[in-house]
Amino acid sequence: MAKEITSRAENYSQWYNDIVKKADLAMNSAVRGCMVIKPNGYAIWENMQAQLDKMFKEAGHVNAYFPLFIPKSFLSKEAEHVEGFAKECAVVTHHRLKNDPHGSGLVVDPEAKLEEELIVRPTSETIIWNTYRDWIQSYRDLPLLINQWSNVVRWEMRTRPFLRTAEFLWQEGHTAHATQKEAIEEAEKIHEIYARFAEDFMAMPVIKGRKTENERFAGAVETYTIEALMQDRKALQAGTSHFLGQNFAKAFDVKFLDQNNQEAFVWATSWGVSTRLVGGMIMTHSDDEGLVVPPKLAPLHVIIVPIPKPAPAINEVAEKLLQGLKAKGVKVKYDHDEKKRPGFKFAEHEMKGVPIRIGIGKRDLERNVVEVARRDTKEKTSVPIDGIIDYVETLLNDIQTNLLKKAKGFRKDHMHTADDFETFKQIIESDGGFVLAHWDGTQETELRIKELTKATARCIPIDNLQEEGQCVLTGKPSKERIVFAKAY
Repeated sequence: MAKEITSRAENYSQWYNDIVKKADLAMNSAVRGCMVIKPNGYAIWENMQAQLDKMFKEAGHVNAYFPLFIPKSFLSKEAEHVEGFAKECAVVTHHRLKNDPHGSGLVVDPEAKLEEELIVRPTSETIIWNTYRDWIQSYRDLPLLINQWSNVVRWEMRTRPFLRTAEFLWQEGHTAHATQKEAIEEAEKIHEIYARFAEDFMAMPVIKGRKTENERFAGAVETYTIEALMQDRKALQAGTSHFLGQNFAKAFDVKFLDQNNQEAFVWATSWGVSTRLVGGMIMTHSDDEGLVVPPKLAPLHVIIVPIPKPAPAINEVAEKLLQGLKAKGVKVKYDHDEKKRPGFKFAEHEMKGVPIRIGIGKRDLERNVVEVARRDTKEKTSVPIDGIIDYVETLLNDIQTNLLKKAKGFRKDHMHTADDFETFKQIIESDGGFVLAHWDGTQETELRIKELTKATARCIPIDNLQEEGQCVLTGKPSKERIVFAKAY
């Protein structure tokens, strides 16, 4: 298997595209800006989905499904929301094709024009809140804790597989509450779930924070975010949770009778993560040899390779390992394909990020050992066959821990502080990474910093240290530092 991957140092963007292609994660489709997620990539997403779904359900949420199409009038009911998504909407205007009488193939039938144009959902707040009006009448109907797994369409002009595509997969939670306090607590709870998932399962450290007013979700009162640092020292917004106040309840007239028999508008949240997380995982851990996948998300934990090819004694040991590892819940495969040489197999499974490789050869069996190679550090060790099951279990945990430790170390090395604008610019232009700097709190200053450096305000960290200072650009008073970075 050819391992021609552009190095990160040479061209990080091409390196990423090479990983996606050569690790068999995804490919471009016939539709511009859309991707085909291949089995290896989809298996990673399925593992993410399964764990997140479990965490949501443990927090009391249930799944439902809402239509792909949204009447255009719905999107217009919440002013900030429509403004935020108007430029990315795909619009359905007709419902039928017909043969062109002039022989040029299929054309839109002008007589099949829709009475009202439909938007292919960019997000589902509007159609869900129109539905909630029928579901909610009393405080007894609250809280309503709904999640949806679906696809959405946002007509992006500049796309990259997983990170930014015209269509992507995600989950979107939409909850309704009787009080403002409950809704804020819900948004914060989901924020914590996202952070825990990123660190415990993706081994991707994140900064938990609130978005500035300029960076909030369209229609939100408050947006909570988790921000991760990629190996090219750019930030990735990995998940957001929004407190929507009563904006959508008022736009769609969703009211309830409270315990005092008084009518009131409900309070709302929405929240989501997407297949962008697969891109974040790639860029956090992978190297110039290919994909690196944290064991907790890996489609395959262990690959067993016979050296140089299958033989009765090797097959017997391989079968013993297969049964023992599967009994422990380890996902394992025996690659006994005789058409491929061991070196090719090593390169192929390394490229696809399989965390552990076990090689079994005749000489190994004579010593009653097997060779174990770990993907994250590429270290190789001879391990007694009798102890291999426990060794693999421990090693998988060690790899998971090591990936998080390494990613935290990288972030620490690229976490900077700037007290003046020249220093700020120099850091952004040379090293990049996260820059903690004072800001005067105005949108004008935030936008000016972006214009001058291409760095955006990533978040105001939760539990931020209150510290008197001066804005890095204007010199005006500031009570805390916020996180800036160039971002995806």
